[in-house]
Amino acid sequence: MNDDTPDSTQELADVLQDVRRHLLWQEETAGRSLLVDAKVAAELQQQRAAASSVRTMIARTKAPEPPAASPPPRPPVESPTRDALHAAMKQPLGAARPLAAATPPPAASRPLASEAPAPRAAPAPGMLLDVPKSTPRYNGALPGVVEGERPTLDQIRRELGDCRRCKLCTGRKNIVFGSGNPRADLVFVGEGPGENEDLQGVPFVGAAGDLLTKMIGAMGFSRNDVYIANVVKCRPPGNRNPEPDEIAACEPFLRSQLLALQPKVIVALGKFAAQTLLRDTTPITRMRGQWREYEGIQLMPTFHPAYLLRNSAEKRKAWEDLQQVMKLFGKHPGSGA
Repeated sequence: MNDDTPDSTQELADVLQDVRRHLLWQEETAGRSLLVDAKVAAELQQQRAAASSVRTMIARTKAPEPPAASPPPRPPVESPTRDALHAAMKQPLGAARPLAAATPPPAASRPLASEAPAPRAAPAPGMLLDVPKSTPRYNGALPGVVEGERPTLDQIRRELGDCRRCKLCTGRKNIVFGSGNPRADLVFVGEGPGENEDLQGVPFVGAAGDLLTKMIGAMGFSRNDVYIANVVKCRPPGNRNPEPDEIAACEPFLRSQLLALQPKVIVALGKFAAQTLLRDTTPITRMRGQWREYEGIQLMPTFHPAYLLRNSAEKRKAWEDLQQVMKLFGKHPGSGA
């Protein structure tokens, strides 16, 4: 049926209304136990089928068929609460970090209070580990040297390698690591290598080295009895003073050398050695001659031999400083250097 005019629609509505009234009458009479023969029953069935067909046609003329039902929308994801964010930030690295409130598991699946928590999974390679604060590292020593451990001089030299940790490496000929007795009770620490030291790779072999050798001999020792090292292991250009970044790059190796040696006394030659080891900016003219302490080791600051070569009048003061060191070792002072 393709006629969609208003008259045809009204006609269908009237027919449907008549059919409804007839059906209601049939049902009421049947409710009073009125006997209906087979012919009447068949007629009633035809009338009901006709009414159903009429309702379908009327619905098609009034409104189009609805589109196919779309799937129900997903419920919105809840934004994480502030407490959930704080809890996630406290989780260890590598652990799952739930940001939204999770649905609690059924009662049957919850672990008992007496059960031990599951062990944490091992971190992936390269992941940072939580280092216990109870094992601090030795301040300024080599990487991997834990406080209380004593490295060897050979280990320190291997770690230093062909050092490129500061700009002094660009102009050096040799690294001047240190020399002397690896079990020395007396250690001399200078500033840095000079031209002759750079050529030979040995500390204090130039004019200042000759004077230091005489000073050591006057104290009743030889160079084979003591150990000699410098704050920086490479020669500063033109024998200039080492700069702060150069000292910072090289200082851990000096401190590791002293940790390996563990001498009874350190003689700091000049301001750079004394100020670096003591973390003290007091001028050497005021610091010299007074016992100080470095990591539990007695330290005597005094003038550098190169300074004494330029200022001969100060040799007497330097000799007084060295005599205090001699007394500590039970040696009797002899003639001056």
